[in-house]
Amino acid sequence: MRIWRLQELGDPIDQLKLVDEDAPTPGPGEVLIDVEAVGLAFPDVLQCRGMYQVKTGPGHTPGGECCGRVSALGDGVTNVEVGQRVAFLGSGGLAEQVTHHAGAVFPVPEGVSAATAAAIPINYCTTLYALHDRAKLQAGETVLITGAAGGTGTAAIQLAKAAGATTIAIAGGQTKVDLLKEIGADVVIDHNETPEWVDAVREASGGGVDVAYDPVGGDTFHQVRRCMGWDSRLLVIGFVAGIPEVKTNHALLKSYSIVGVHWGASLAKFPASLGEQMGTLLDMAAAGTVDPPLYPPFEFADAAQALQDIADRKVHGKAVVTL
Repeated sequence: MRIWRLQELGDPIDQLKLVDEDAPTPGPGEVLIDVEAVGLAFPDVLQCRGMYQVKTGPGHTPGGECCGRVSALGDGVTNVEVGQRVAFLGSGGLAEQVTHHAGAVFPVPEGVSAATAAAIPINYCTTLYALHDRAKLQAGETVLITGAAGGTGTAAIQLAKAAGATTIAIAGGQTKVDLLKEIGADVVIDHNETPEWVDAVREASGGGVDVAYDPVGGDTFHQVRRCMGWDSRLLVIGFVAGIPEVKTNHALLKSYSIVGVHWGASLAKFPASLGEQMGTLLDMAAAGTVDPPLYPPFEFADAAQALQDIADRKVHGKAVVTL
């Protein structure tokens, strides 16, 4: 079978190679899966560079979000059947076949495509956890979303709208603006046209937002904090543009909370939450409540380019590799 392997730490386009290896065999309690689609995200880029919280090295295979068909069962597996389509979370997905613990695969409802199922785990589970567990989002509140045309940003728009919130989305360029309007963002601000967008957000939110969802960081964070309303919640999702210095006096003066969102660590503390989140989100996908906007899918042979495009911020929506 074919599998992508990291040769040395560095940029994906330089260090990922497609190689041939023997197919894995499922052990007790495992299933063998023929991979149909793999979702990719910025953490995959960071892992290739050795810059993620979970350290990697040569031999690493990216791809933490997958969907495929069960092709063989290990001893003792009774919860899934051969031929069943399942989604799962775990590293090493950029391969034609993978093994996975049977208790951590989630049946995909009829009508949900493999690409859609592979686009859900990281972005939508992170966002469901952020908005509901961490921000305690309520219907009628206003949510500011930066990096809104990316995978997490589009997930935030859809899940905030599903919760009855009003969304203000920040992105750059007409293509991204059109995408955000298409998926239902209430207010869209093009930061290329309006680089100083704080006043526009304040006006749209009636003085300040209730929740901010910021996967960008860097200088953007400082614009976000100026948009916060009284007793609001600023969600720290990630640092695509770098880790900002936090001015805590500003949080005191406006009585808002800066809230960390480390969804991956939450799974270690609450293992059952992944199954609950995936069940909720796959059902929402089947009902059409969430529908991840997909960047034109990449072929399996182009996976390294897909990751490099994510690194270079050329992708809008969710990047998915299909087999």
